[in-house]
Amino acid sequence: MSWLQDLPIRRKLTLVILLTCSVVLLLACGVLALYQVLDFREGMVRNTTTLADVLAKNTQAALTFQDESAARQTLLALQAEPTVIAACLYDEKGNRFAEYMREETKIDFPARPSDDGHHFDQSSLVIFRPVILNDKRIGTIYLQTGLEGMYGQLRLFAGIAAMVLIGSVLVALALSARLQRPISQPILALAETARRIAENKDYTVRVPPRGRDETGQLSDALNQLLVSIEERDKALSAANESLRQEITEKKSAEEKVKSQLGRLELLHRITRAISERQDLPSIYQVVIRTLEEHLPLDFSCVCLYEPGANVLNITSIGVKSEVLAMDLALTTSARVDVIQNGLSRCISGELAYEPDVSQSEFPLFKQLASGGLHSLVAAPLLVESKVFGVLLAARRQPQSFSSGECEFLRQLSEHVALAAHQTQLYEALHQAYDDLRQTQQAVMQQERLRALGQMASGIAHDINNAISPVALYTESLLESEPGLSVRARGYLETIQHAIEDVAQTVSRMKEFYRQREPQLTLTPVKMNALIQQVIDLSRARWSNMTQQRGIFIKVETELAPVLPAILGIESEIREALINLIFNAVDAMPEGGTLTLRTKTAEAASISSNTPTQRHIHVEVSDTGIGMDEDTRRRCLEPFFTTKGERGTGLGLAMVYGIAGRHNAELEIDSAVGKGTTIRFIFPVPATPVVETAPTTAAFKVPTRLRILVVDDDPLLIKSLRDTLEMDGHLVVATNGGREGIEAFRTAHERQEPFAVVITDLGMPYVNGREVAATIKGIAPSTPVILLTGWGQRLVAEGDIPPHVDRVLNKPPRLREIREALAQLSPAKS
Repeated sequence: MSWLQDLPIRRKLTLVILLTCSVVLLLACGVLALYQVLDFREGMVRNTTTLADVLAKNTQAALTFQDESAARQTLLALQAEPTVIAACLYDEKGNRFAEYMREETKIDFPARPSDDGHHFDQSSLVIFRPVILNDKRIGTIYLQTGLEGMYGQLRLFAGIAAMVLIGSVLVALALSARLQRPISQPILALAETARRIAENKDYTVRVPPRGRDETGQLSDALNQLLVSIEERDKALSAANESLRQEITEKKSAEEKVKSQLGRLELLHRITRAISERQDLPSIYQVVIRTLEEHLPLDFSCVCLYEPGANVLNITSIGVKSEVLAMDLALTTSARVDVIQNGLSRCISGELAYEPDVSQSEFPLFKQLASGGLHSLVAAPLLVESKVFGVLLAARRQPQSFSSGECEFLRQLSEHVALAAHQTQLYEALHQAYDDLRQTQQAVMQQERLRALGQMASGIAHDINNAISPVALYTESLLESEPGLSVRARGYLETIQHAIEDVAQTVSRMKEFYRQREPQLTLTPVKMNALIQQVIDLSRARWSNMTQQRGIFIKVETELAPVLPAILGIESEIREALINLIFNAVDAMPEGGTLTLRTKTAEAASISSNTPTQRHIHVEVSDTGIGMDEDTRRRCLEPFFTTKGERGTGLGLAMVYGIAGRHNAELEIDSAVGKGTTIRFIFPVPATPVVETAPTTAAFKVPTRLRILVVDDDPLLIKSLRDTLEMDGHLVVATNGGREGIEAFRTAHERQEPFAVVITDLGMPYVNGREVAATIKGIAPSTPVILLTGWGQRLVAEGDIPPHVDRVLNKPPRLREIREALAQLSPAKS
């Protein structure tokens, strides 16, 4: 160090000043650099830990449901964090569940997760954090972030420090060249200057130059020292200000992250709550209540958009907003015009934010301002690019919604719109399912009825064959036995009516599986006489069958003494009344009184030409259990029944149809425990109905005809042969189609032909079509009469066999048979 001793004092001072400044600056920079490294590492650990905890919370559902795809999608969100090198999610057993690596990076993940915590290596920070659900560890999150940021900041700091050091050296060198002069200042001036500096802490004070001696050099050195101290103080102040600003920014960023996480958690909570609901009002309410409590809001509501009128209808209002809504006249069902209130932009799908509605001239904004509300956010509820509603959120303070809160409301409106759309789809699907189930039940019922109808059609032939002898003998007795007593004749007439009803019922069996045109040939009907017939026909049901069960039902009649006739189909009206009597008997399981009542009434007419119109009331009343209002409303519906498996639900529907075909009204009076009265109201024709006796045909009944009867029913063969022989005919009866053809061929060969052939249709081996074709082949001029239970259907459908001259329906009527014989064989007598 001899060279230092040989240097002039000026250079020595200059060298000391330069070395001192450099060392001080280097130490300051080193301390600052060390502080920066420690602070950066601490902040990095904190931020990375927070990020790992957020990932752990977001992957709870994926781990719980073992959804690797959802876990990978969650980890892919780390692409927004450039400092994250890699991430890995381990399941509860320590196995890797999902991974993420930054592009162009190759990472060997640990086979098993380490203990929770963090550690630094040369180029990265590694953190292990647990995934907790319901206080139970369900996995581990591994996160590795790079230290490029810290190294970059250190390099920047080193560059700044080098520039400051070089600048300081240059400034110190320049000043020393000019200010290093002889120290000629008195010691007192130097002491005074030192005292002033010490007392005032004013480092701007300088020692005046005093020559070029050691004192002057000392003054210069002191001045240089003061300059260095001042610069260092400024540098420290600047560094402190920079640190303070950085800390403020970090705290602001942390607050933003916390606020964003809070909003995400709130969004998750609302989404989870609305996913548990399947009706729109509860979805809207849970959204509004949650926003009022946690966002928070001073007023909120949901409005549904009505495109036709271009208005918003307020549908749901928050609980805390109800009082304010009453004051503002914005209650449920209130209407808000879109254009007049400046909400067109919101209806077009954009979020609308008004920082201060008091500055607006729109009526809605003025209403809100009158209630003390100033800031407003209108978020559209958008599904498939169509706005169906708006979520309104308001606060009392102006400009109180941040950009983050506006974005949160926009995202929430998307979730609410999606949930509402899914709820509407669910309701539509549920309704469609109910409709499908009802339709399926109706189709199944129709299938059962169709099967029943087909079966009934199959046995109609047998039923007609069974009642044909009764019909023939009854009609023959009424016609040929004038000595019958009044009582016997009444019995026979009742039997004849019953046979006709059975025939009509059999002919209508096809209604169960095939539509038919209603028979509207109306004839005069005397209701009082018809009611007596109905009572006699149904006696077995209301008397004998009930008494077997120990039940007594009393039947009373209240018939008007003078009752005009109406026009109708007697068999259908009889069937309807019998059905009502059966229902009344079923409604009195403990017995009671059944009353049949007729009376006339007059009602005002709509037409001015006919001021009044007469009606006949026919009532069937019982004292049974009655019906409640719902049952009374639905009792006329097809397939609706209260009898369980015993009923088909078609009885009253059929009665209602008969009333409609007769242009009559049907009234039902009933109360639970008080019985039921069902009333027919038939219109009386304006002109009196004149009963005309059946016209006698202008034909002569032939006698002594050779008739061949072909059938497979012995009873029908016998009854038909007896009645025809009573008319003087020669009858040959055969059993079956094959035997009938043989008999006709034999008679033809013997020159003993038959004048008429009467054959059945449905017979075993050889049916009626084949019989008719064979007979026409042998003797084309021989008339063939087809007597069958399917006669009406064949005529209605135009399915008459080509070789048949006449089709008669079973059960046969003597007049129809005689008329057919007279027309087909006029010369045979």
